[in-house]
Amino acid sequence: MSDSATAAAPPQPFGRRLKRLMSDQPLIPLILLLVALVVALQIMRPGIVNPAWIATTIKFAIPLAIFAGCQTMAMLTGGIDLSVGTVATMAAFIVATQGVYHDPAVAIAIALTPALVIGLANGIGIGVFRVHPLIMTLGTGLIGTGVLQVYQRTVIATGTAVPPGLAWLGTGLTWGIPNALLLFIPVAGFILFLLNRTGFGRLLYAVGDNERAAKLSGVQYWQVILVLYVLCSLLAGIVGLLYIGLIKSASLSLAEPLVLPSVAAAVIGGTSIFGGRGGYLGSIVGALILRVLITLLTILQMPEGARQILFGVIVLGVTAAYLRIIEDR
Repeated sequence: MSDSATAAAPPQPFGRRLKRLMSDQPLIPLILLLVALVVALQIMRPGIVNPAWIATTIKFAIPLAIFAGCQTMAMLTGGIDLSVGTVATMAAFIVATQGVYHDPAVAIAIALTPALVIGLANGIGIGVFRVHPLIMTLGTGLIGTGVLQVYQRTVIATGTAVPPGLAWLGTGLTWGIPNALLLFIPVAGFILFLLNRTGFGRLLYAVGDNERAAKLSGVQYWQVILVLYVLCSLLAGIVGLLYIGLIKSASLSLAEPLVLPSVAAAVIGGTSIFGGRGGYLGSIVGALILRVLITLLTILQMPEGARQILFGVIVLGVTAAYLRIIEDR
């Protein structure tokens, strides 16, 4: 056997091997970034990273992470759901006001009814009438906001009552662990199982990767989209129930500030806005990154406007860098 045949291949440069590793394991750069942000936070404010801070960060990251799950599933099909903020706000406001008159179970059922209605409207509009998801979900979100304002006028004198179970779930700790994890772990497990182990999850990827080919193979597009957006709305309603327990104050814009960050968390996590590529684990890490980043910018004591600008620039930079890494896969 010749020396050329037995000679070992020349080793690749370390930088190329590192980039290949990160490309093959896309969660690695996200986790490294999260760790780097936590370390920076500890350096800037020694002692801040403690069990209490970790618990608080997790509590506020969970609603964002569930929203990011909705966006991940919608974006896998090439869509988006901008109505989730309105749905969550409606569920939170309704459960707080209906809790004055009804048992918690009844109040929760009433609160989730608008979520089902908006989900059906989104699914029919997008799947049957082929309205663009951005336009459809923006429209139903605006309509929902208007309905909520009308509803507020009818109950303005009744006050609010957050069900004790939701308050326990939103703010409570058990042995230092947020009770909200009792809700998030099953929800996250359900989304991961749905995407990775079911035919419906494969259909979401197939529709986003090539809608025409999926239809030719017999996929009923409108049915997939209908189930998808109903599921997203119901998950958003659950976020509203959790969030009212966390904030304990009903408002007409309670969950709206989470909508665009949830899209950012999904994109940072590697989900393509063009569909067909992504996963929920990355979105969860993306939500944690955004929460830590918000804490970091708050410590800098920057004016709100400057903080928002810097937050946007950092999100764009992180997303661009991450997508550059995984594009080589």
